[in-house]
This record gives sequence, C-alpha cells and structure tokens, in this order.
Amino acid sequence: MISEFAMKLKAIRRDIRDEYLQPHSKPWIVGFSGGKDSTLLVHLVLECLLNIPPDERARKVFILSNDTLVESPVFQAFVNRLLDHMAENIPALRVPVEVVKTKPEIEESFWVNLLGRGYPAPNRMFRWCTDRMKIRPTSKFIRDQVSKSGEAILLLGVRRSESAQRARNLEKHDAAAEGRLSPHGDFKGCYIFTPIKDLATPEVWATLINSKPPWGGTYKELTTLYKDALAGECPFVLSTNDAPSCGTSSARFGCWTCTVIEKDNSLESLITAGHVHMEPLSQFRKRLKQISDNPDFRSRVRRNGQPGMGPLTMAAREMLLQELLDMQASVGLELISNTEVRLIKEQWALDESDAIFRELAKVEEAREPTCA
Repeated sequence: MISEFAMKLKAIRRDIRDEYLQPHSKPWIVGFSGGKDSTLLVHLVLECLLNIPPDERARKVFILSNDTLVESPVFQAFVNRLLDHMAENIPALRVPVEVVKTKPEIEESFWVNLLGRGYPAPNRMFRWCTDRMKIRPTSKFIRDQVSKSGEAILLLGVRRSESAQRARNLEKHDAAAEGRLSPHGDFKGCYIFTPIKDLATPEVWATLINSKPPWGGTYKELTTLYKDALAGECPFVLSTNDAPSCGTSSARFGCWTCTVIEKDNSLESLITAGHVHMEPLSQFRKRLKQISDNPDFRSRVRRNGQPGMGPLTMAAREMLLQELLDMQASVGLELISNTEVRLIKEQWALDESDAIFRELAKVEEAREPTCA
C-alpha cells in the first residue's frame, strides 16, 4: 500500500511537471538559499526536467541565490561550493538551467552603511539591512527577467509547517491563486509557485536523505551542517512582509552580523560543534549592538539635521572598523573587502566636510566618550 507521504510526493512531482509543460514560455526562477527546503525544490525541478524528453525542455530555469556579503562564513562557504558544483555539472545534463548569484550593490553593503554612513546596528524597529542586502538584489534580477519575457514564475520552497506566519502567507497566496500560481504582490507580471508547501519537515529530510543530487555528490554535508548548528536557513526574502522570518529567535543560518536577535543560536551551536574560529565573530556581533545602543557613541543630530539619536559617531565608526580589520586578520576570513574599506573612508570624508557634522564633531569632542 502506498503511504500518504509517497502519494504527496508523487502529486508534487506531477504538479511540477504539468506546470513546466504549460504552453507558454514564462521563465522559472527558483529561489535558492542553500538550506534543506530550497535544496529539495531545486532537486525536484531538475529531476522533473530529466524526466522530460529533451525536445520538450523549452522553458528556461534560473536557480537564484543571494549572498548578503555577511552570511555565516561556514554556511556561505558551503553554499558557494554547492553553487559552483551545480554550475559545473548541470550543463552536462542538457537541461536549460542557469545558476545565478546576486549580491547587494557594494555602496549598499552592511559595512558601508554601518561603518561608513554610521547606521546603528539593525534592530526590530530599524531593520534597514533586509531591504538593501536581500530584497533589492533579488528583486532587480526578477524585474529584469519580467522585462525581458513579459512575465516570470518564481518558485519558492516555503512550507506551511515552518511557522504560523508562513502558513498565513500561504493562505493569502492560495486565496489569490489561479490554478497553481498566485500573483506576486510587489512584482507585476511575476507569479508564485510553491510546490512543496504541504510537506512536513521530516518528509523534506526523508526525501533528501534517500536521494542523490541530480548534479552529483551527496547531501551529507548539508545534513552535517544542520546537525552542528541545530538550525534552519534564513529564507529567500523578496518583500518586507517576509522580513520577520529573518532574525527570529529560532536557530537559523543567516547573517553573522544580525543584531535583530538577542542570541544567534546557530552561530553558538556551530562554535560548540568545533567551529571555534567563529567565536570572535559572535563577540563582535554583540559589540556592534552594545555600541549602537550606547548614546555616548551616537550623534545627537540625525542626518536630516533634526535633533535625536543620529548615526554612530566618527570615533565609534573608526574604532569598529579597526576592530573588524584586526579580527579579520586573526581569524583568516575575509569579512570586509578592500573596496568597502575605501568606500567607508570616502563617506567619512564627505561627513567631515558637511557643516552639520563639523558642528557635531565639536560637541562630540567636548563629550569625550570612552571608546574602549
């Protein structure tokens, strides 16, 4: 007798195949974070293409990943290896699949904003990072594809059982859906397809553990990472409505600099599991929050010239940049690029030439904050 899980998986495979073979040429964009759910989705899509005759593999498929440039170094190194492996081996499968990795504009990177412009570390009231580092890079790629093709279909590995918020979002998509697709709320001409939304977490793992990646290799490294970090992946984010899932209290792989959370459980678990070189990063994350929350390290004037808690003082920015560079040298990981350092110092020069900030500097000198 066929199990309920087997029937569910069969229905998912059938839906993916049927949707791919629809008589239109809208490209597919598969959101890929590198975690278990998006990995399973890519697996099922490639499996589907391989079971379709070559002359019917007409629809273009993009595997779209985003690197915020401050991802957990352990997890991002894994994702980079995986993307490289896919890009190297997928062409031999003779399927119309392209691997794409987006990044934020370097002028909008985490460090240029925090250390250059003096933005305080992100918090739940001022979560400036998600839009600049996640939403904008992926949105640009999607808009470009919609512009080229007229319309596009975005495949997401979201599931109802992930969280109550995710279940509510999926209910909204279902209510607006026409067939399997629902219109994206922010992108005209983009439609959302969520094939694995009804799978439970054990079913995701059961499918992966009992399968081999179509691009070769195994899922052993993925399962080991989850075991070490006791974590999930930070999701593929395309809208500010999705932002609460980034920086929640649950253990997730994400930005090592994330100060929206009080404690980074996945980072702490990786350290406990033997990734001891991550300990300084954990301490520096806390340092960013402490400095940002301390009024002594904040300007008394906002960038618009109005009174209030403004950007980090120049002294605080200089201090944190030097600490970051020292830590980078000690742990042997690239945490900030030379280009970012240059842009940060250029921003400092602009601030120092601004009349508001010149006046502010006098006030800051008089306060003589302790930077240690």
